[in-house]
Amino acid sequence: MPPRASKRKSAPPKSSSITSSDGRSVASKAKTKGMDKVDCLFNSYANSALGMIDPDGIEALCSDLGVDYTDVRILIFAWKLKAEKQGYFTMVEWQTGLKALGVDSLSKLKKAVTELEKEVGEPSNYDDFFSYAFRYCLTEEKQKSVDIESICELLNVVLRAQFRPQVDLLVEYLKVQSDYKVINLDQWVNFLRFCKEITFPDLENYDATQAWPLILDNFVEWMREKQ
Repeated sequence: MPPRASKRKSAPPKSSSITSSDGRSVASKAKTKGMDKVDCLFNSYANSALGMIDPDGIEALCSDLGVDYTDVRILIFAWKLKAEKQGYFTMVEWQTGLKALGVDSLSKLKKAVTELEKEVGEPSNYDDFFSYAFRYCLTEEKQKSVDIESICELLNVVLRAQFRPQVDLLVEYLKVQSDYKVINLDQWVNFLRFCKEITFPDLENYDATQAWPLILDNFVEWMREKQ
């Protein structure tokens, strides 16, 4: 309910706080209008029973954005929203994320999603995104690891574009090895470190005495045997 107007005669408004007939500042009304548009956009994809955008809603959003459901840009969008549950966006996540992007319409969001690739490409952002991609796959309470099949798919989505030779062989190794059924966050983060730091394919600067996970020691040994 809007506040009751005062009966006292007000001083002429200053230019920095122009008010409308209902007593609210123009800036305030514009902000509210923007949030109303953000909320309406959210509601157009949300499952009303759940009060959030569910997998079907995200698929519909992807269709309207002209982006495939498995496209890395959707994962980057989820990262920007700081979405906690895979396949779901809450109203708060949506509002906060779209505010950070400065968008309030589908056309603006379509442009912003494309530009997000540049933002996530910055080194500090990419490390955070890479870790987020793993956490986003933790769909069960207290889950700390992700199965090999999902990890292989995730590597192809988030890392292959930058490090194709490394990822192709790492994925091949993960699929043929039998020592590991799941991957934890430490191993996942070190996959990125390996791609960034180790010369490839000669692996000359790989030192197994350094703090590398055993799975990467095994991968390097497998690679050297292939060579």
